[in-house]
This record gives sequence, structure tokens and C-alpha cells, in this order.
Amino acid sequence: MPLQDSYTLPAAADMHVHLRNAPGPIASLVTPTIRRAGIDTVFVMPNLAPRPVVSVAEALAYQRALQALDPEVTYLMSLYLHESITVEEIRRAREAGIKGVKAYPRGATTNSQWGVVSFEPFHDVLRAMEEEGIVLNLHGEVPSSAADGVTVMNAEVRFLPVLKELAAKYPRLKIVLEHCTTADAVEAVRSLGDNVAGTITAHHLSLLVDDWAANVHHYCKPSAKSPEDRRALLNAVVTSNGKFFLGTDSAPHNITAKKGKGNTAAGVFTQPYALGYVLTALDEALARGDLPPGSVTDGALRGFLSEYGRAFYGVAPAARQIRLTRGGARIAESLKGEDKGEGEGRVEVEVEVVPFRAGEETWAVEWL
Repeated sequence: MPLQDSYTLPAAADMHVHLRNAPGPIASLVTPTIRRAGIDTVFVMPNLAPRPVVSVAEALAYQRALQALDPEVTYLMSLYLHESITVEEIRRAREAGIKGVKAYPRGATTNSQWGVVSFEPFHDVLRAMEEEGIVLNLHGEVPSSAADGVTVMNAEVRFLPVLKELAAKYPRLKIVLEHCTTADAVEAVRSLGDNVAGTITAHHLSLLVDDWAANVHHYCKPSAKSPEDRRALLNAVVTSNGKFFLGTDSAPHNITAKKGKGNTAAGVFTQPYALGYVLTALDEALARGDLPPGSVTDGALRGFLSEYGRAFYGVAPAARQIRLTRGGARIAESLKGEDKGEGEGRVEVEVEVVPFRAGEETWAVEWL
């Protein structure tokens, strides 16, 4: 039994987005596409370059720059877990409304060179986060290592003991295991308390390992894995009960970074069509038998796409609704933009970003 042809839902909340440096050409291109997808609230990642967001002042400056690009979106800000962050900065973060601190294992993904080797030096900071209600957001992989037998295919599973150790050591700390990709990750999140949740991306509900092995625009970290893992993610979406919610990990890269002469950049760009991707993946899963008939309910969609993420972060429910209609739109082949800079030394920068499932039919979004 396929999905309905139309759904009326609360505006969505995307609790994991990459908007890149702002002001900047990619941010200028992709930030205005957030609401196009039916999303009005986003949790913004801090792994900017050449410097990540490690202070409250930097986070608020970044937030202001994003608001200048689209003031109708609510931008929830985060800090990058770094040795320079103090307990006092965590207190200031709570006062400033900053919602989370993102931990990147050093060397595991894009702009993680400043990341965490061990959580032991951050004990006091994590205690302060626990006290202040600030979320610990985990990129849940260990770095690849031939010597240790770690590749992109088992990096997430090898990280799960760290998740469980943190949850046991800091039982009141809110923790999000970001962009879950394995059945093991789903099971781990479910096994832990209500203070632990997981995000699931739109693209991991569709992709398998063979898809990204053949297409640079499908390559991301953590990488898509087996049919069994995908099935676990799909079922987690429709049986979430608050343990899982949308975090697209939409990660735009200029086409030259995806198809250049060096290693391809990790990241799938899904921002403008995020909800359509989710509905298409669920529809395809029903057709394959990966989801039981009748499992994709209005309540499951409202929860995963909007309500559960807002509740976990203490954000007010959506004030507006959206209507999603099957087949009413087509995904662009690419998005192009330019940034002419400012001042006498301005340099024109052209960017082109290719979205996931480019050229395919998708669901139309209407704001009500």
C-alpha cells in the first residue's frame, strides 16, 4: 500500500545541517533553500574552516550572518568541542540560547582536524553541559585505521561503546548520536535512556554502499551501508516514539570538490528537497516490503519530521503547517550561485552544488 498523495503536516525541523561559512558563496546559495523544503527550524553544525565555531561570540556572529540570508528560519546554534572551551563558556552558551556542542573524532570527517582524541580532558565541560541542559552531539565514528581494522563500513559500530560509556558516566547529559547508519546504532540508541536520541538523514533512507561507490554525489561520512542497515533506519523512522528524528546532514560542496583531481569531499546535499526525499524513501520501502503496510502514519511523520526533534531540544512546536503533494516538483540538476565579494579587492566566486537524486520527480511543498 503506497503513501497518500498528499499530507498536511507541521513545518519540519532539521536538526543537523551544514550551511558553510557565512557570509560566503555556498551559504548564500543554500540557506535560502531551507524553507523551500518545508523546514522552518535548523540545528547548524559548527565545523567551519579555516576556524571552527568554538566560542559563544563566534556562534552568535554566525547566527546573525545566517539570519541576514533568511530571517524567517530559526537557527539553533552549536559549538565545536575543542580544548579551548571552558566551563564558563558553557554557562555563557546556555545564557545565549546555544543548544549543543558537537564532538568530532579527530580525522573522521570534514573539518575534524581540530576534533576529539579522548573525552577524558572534557570531563568538567561535559558535567557543565549536563547541568545546563546543553546537548552533546556526536559524530559517531572512529577514524579509519588499517592497523586497527577500521574502515568506513565498521567505523560507526566501533564507536558505539564510546556512546554507551558517555551515557553511563553522564546520566543526565542529553546526547544525540548523529546520522545513524547501522542497525547496531539504532539498537544502541533504543537501549539507552530518554536523554539519548539519534538523528537519521533523508539520504540514508535510500542509499546503499553500492550507490556511493558508483556516484560521488552519494558519498558521505558516515557512509551508507547494507540493505539490513537501511531497513533498520526506515523502521526507526516509523516507530521512533521520540528516540529518532530528522537530521539531514545536508552537506553542500562545490562540484569541483566532488569531482576534482583529489579525494572527493564527503557530503550529500539534500536541503531544498529534504522532506520529499524522506517520503520517497518511505514509499519505496513499502513497495520493497521493508516496511509493513500501514506503518507510515500521520503521527509517525509529524513526530519524525517536526515534533520529536523540537521536543528534545526544548523548542516550541511549529506555528505553521505545510502541504506535501506527490509528484508536484522536480529536483534541479544543480544549484548555481556567485559571490562577488566586497571592497576594492573583491573576487567573483562561482559555485555549483548538485543535489541528491538530481533531475528526479519529487514532492511539492506548499506553506499554509
